[in-house]
Amino acid sequence: MADWITTLATLLTIAFGLFGFLAPRYTASALDLEPTASTMGLSEMRASVGGLFVMAGIAALWLDDPMAYAMIGFAFLGAATGRALSLILDKPPVRKVLLFGGIELALAGPLLWFHL
Repeated sequence: MADWITTLATLLTIAFGLFGFLAPRYTASALDLEPTASTMGLSEMRASVGGLFVMAGIAALWLDDPMAYAMIGFAFLGAATGRALSLILDKPPVRKVLLFGGIELALAGPLLWFHL
C-alpha cells in the first residue's frame, strides 16, 4: 500500500508543479498573485512553483530512494508551515489557505511516514 500512495503523492507533486511550470498566469491567479510591469513574476512561478516540484518528483521516481521521497514530504511540510505562519501574521483568505495547506499536509504526511 505504501508504494502506490508514494507513487500517487509523487505524481501529484509533478502534476501540481506542471501548473506553475506550464501555466504560470493561471497559477498566479489561483494564488491571488498579480503580474506587474515585469514578467519576472511569471519566471518565478515557472521556477519555484513549477520546475522545482516537477524535477523533485521526477528525481524521486528515478532515484527511488526513501530519502528522495522524504525530501518532497519535507518540502510540502515547509509549505504548509509557511501557510500556518501566514494565517497568524498576514490574515490571508482562510478557506484558500486551509485548502492549499491541507493538500500540502496530505502529501507530506505519507511521504514522511512511509520513508523516515
